[in-house]
Amino acid sequence: MIICFDIGGSRIKAGLGGADGRVERLGEAPTPTNFRAFTDAMNTFLHGREVSGVAVSIAGCVDPDTGRLKCANIPCVDGRAIVDDLERVLGLPVWVGNDADCFALAEAQQGAGVGHRTVFGIILGTGVGGGLVIDGRIVTGAGGYAGEWGHGPVLNTRPLGFDVPHFPCGCGLAGCVDTVGGARGLERLHLKLSGQVAASTAIIAGWQAGDAAAAQTVAVWLELVSGPLAMVLNVVGASAVPVGGGLSSAPELIAALDGAVRARLLRRTAGPLLTPAAHRTEPGLVGAAIAGAQAFG
Repeated sequence: MIICFDIGGSRIKAGLGGADGRVERLGEAPTPTNFRAFTDAMNTFLHGREVSGVAVSIAGCVDPDTGRLKCANIPCVDGRAIVDDLERVLGLPVWVGNDADCFALAEAQQGAGVGHRTVFGIILGTGVGGGLVIDGRIVTGAGGYAGEWGHGPVLNTRPLGFDVPHFPCGCGLAGCVDTVGGARGLERLHLKLSGQVAASTAIIAGWQAGDAAAAQTVAVWLELVSGPLAMVLNVVGASAVPVGGGLSSAPELIAALDGAVRARLLRRTAGPLLTPAAHRTEPGLVGAAIAGAQAFG
């Protein structure tokens, strides 16, 4: 068995799992602000358990060349040679991967991507993320950034004739899909187009109810998000695109995005390509368990 962790800015979730992706939840704890407390929290779940290794899903990226972690929302691990540091403290083999990659692997092996060779899992949550899985294994890429389709100044500034600025992005660029594609981006877009402050859930509900302002926002959102996503899918050749994150809880929105993306692809498909993810609760733990089993052989 492998002990797996899903670590975010506020909570550490722990479980026991293996190659089949079945995970027994062990509980959770607050994410500490210093590294000693961070490893102590992990050791609390390890205490008294016989496991072959530790697999970690985290909101960050490990550079495969340097082993250093880039993790903006957990400062105590940012910049560390994270695998080496954890192995020294925990005394076990450690695998660390990006949470979106773990989500994509969970979907490829057990969810909406089962039976597909190339799976591109996307996250439409607070922001935009993604992970690429080919032949059942995560593709990390140079710098560990494969699948990060949310970044790069690619947005159209006049979608459907509306003036939309290149909003500044947290990555340091402007005009990234991340600035409009997630829940906060949809809200930002709605404010710009209609002058109205509204939560993403209210915008989607208004669109479904036929509200003109919400319909305009969603139409522009579809235009802005579908083009970059179609380009990525043309490049990687994914035949399944599971969608996670908060916006995926609106099936009608995902169906509309699926139609907009498929209309822009070189490859024509009769059936849906984008589908809501099968793993709604613990994809990080499931993906980490599978990836850890692969890494530890």
